[in-house]
Amino acid sequence: MKKLSYILALALIVSACVENKDEDKKEDKDKSAKEQKVEETNEETEKEVPVDAAPEAVTLSGYQIGDEATDFSLVNVDDKMVSLSDYPDAKGYIIVFTCNHCPYAVAYEDRIIALNNMFADKGYPVIAISPNDPAVMEDDGPEEMKVRAKEKGFNFPYLFDEGQKIFPQYGATKTPHVFILNKEDGKNIVKYVGAIDDNYEDENDVSKRYVEDAVNALLAGEEPAVTTTKAIGCSIKVKK
Repeated sequence: MKKLSYILALALIVSACVENKDEDKKEDKDKSAKEQKVEETNEETEKEVPVDAAPEAVTLSGYQIGDEATDFSLVNVDDKMVSLSDYPDAKGYIIVFTCNHCPYAVAYEDRIIALNNMFADKGYPVIAISPNDPAVMEDDGPEEMKVRAKEKGFNFPYLFDEGQKIFPQYGATKTPHVFILNKEDGKNIVKYVGAIDDNYEDENDVSKRYVEDAVNALLAGEEPAVTTTKAIGCSIKVKK
């Protein structure tokens, strides 16, 4: 009888060990999948809130503050070509690299519309450019851009960077990524590069409106107090 009890107890112990081992494997598998998902998300987006920075604190890969930005000719969602030279009365431009699919870009759509409402009549129209390769992100193709522009009622050009030639020249790395240009002696001079504001999550909780402040300074004949901030958004999609 004692021998039978011993065998039963031993069997229970072995069974428990096997169950614990299987559970550990399941937890490790779930943890690995979760870590991979977080890693993929981090590759797609950055969640740090941008902070005020002097020009030297932010490394710009394209145009630097004070550089002359060359003109471009890109197709709009109305199938017409648009260039900066199409705005002879403009004092400057708010160039926004954005797209359809990125949650950060979507979060800023209403604010981009508001910027155009605020500054277009004052000489600083918004010109949005989608830089993503639709072969990589099909939601950002020209036809999909037309649908999105109509859905949101975009009141500014929404251009397609076909061949992805413009965004590298500017140095855009995220969507959204803003470049404010100011007309000076017939040249389009870069005056600000970076984020729209300091809170992509909640417009009502924004404390620093970088683009708005920069354009208002230019309208007052002054230089922007903050000229560069870190763009927070999705990485631009390029064929590998």
